[in-house]
Amino acid sequence: MLCSTCRLRPPVTDDGRCLLCAGPAGAAAPMSPAPMPPAFIAPQQYLRSPEGLAKAVVVLLTVVAAADVLAVAAGQNTRRVVAAGLEDDFATYDEAAASLADNLYATAGALQTLVSLATGIVFIIWFRRVRLNAEVFDPSMQPMRPGWSIGAWFVPIANLVLPRRIAGGIWTASAQTNADGSRRTVPATVMNLWWGFWVVSMVASQYTTRQSWKAEQPQEILDTTALVMGSDVLDIVAAVFAVLFVRALTRMQGERAALGMFPLGTPGVPGREGWGRAH
Repeated sequence: MLCSTCRLRPPVTDDGRCLLCAGPAGAAAPMSPAPMPPAFIAPQQYLRSPEGLAKAVVVLLTVVAAADVLAVAAGQNTRRVVAAGLEDDFATYDEAAASLADNLYATAGALQTLVSLATGIVFIIWFRRVRLNAEVFDPSMQPMRPGWSIGAWFVPIANLVLPRRIAGGIWTASAQTNADGSRRTVPATVMNLWWGFWVVSMVASQYTTRQSWKAEQPQEILDTTALVMGSDVLDIVAAVFAVLFVRALTRMQGERAALGMFPLGTPGVPGREGWGRAH
């Protein structure tokens, strides 16, 4: 139970107000302090709704998938043009069609880069938000400090492992509790599929990019373009599972916040709307 006025501190008066809200009159004759709920979190730590950020991430991930589809189509067009030239040893090679194919392929690649960068930034902001909420839910479940929710993505090699470790702690802490106070176990299948396909997609992208830089002969261009298209398909699958992961974790945190055991921010703090204040 929290103060009936500020909803931040335990009540100390008969009318349910805390020491600060009661003022000098309440301080003169306080009631015996109410026991602090075991799940009470220090007032400076608040839950903030990740729902707005989650919606932005989902939209951007959808755009990423669309850009990948465009890149696959551009790659297929490039393969068609090059293959047509190989059939007659480029005797009737269409230079205009080849130039158009190159431009479409380059444009699709540039669009992929820009959209992926924007999505990565917003995703990490969302990831930090849910990590901070998990600190309020259950800090004992968090294997690393909150700052690593950002830093872990930028450590070479380790960024293939650390973010998943952090996500696991967030997932566990965000699982809704049962009526008897026990933790509900939520299968992490969606999270594991997202992370698995994302890692495979990243590794494949690095490999195919290096191969495409070395491709000079027509047959090499055909082969590497096919590899890049395969990498783009993996990225589409990873984006789909990322959407499912973001939506699932955001929903889980909303359900856990609805239990009413945690302070949900202060007036005027962005992100408070949508969840309201706990009682």
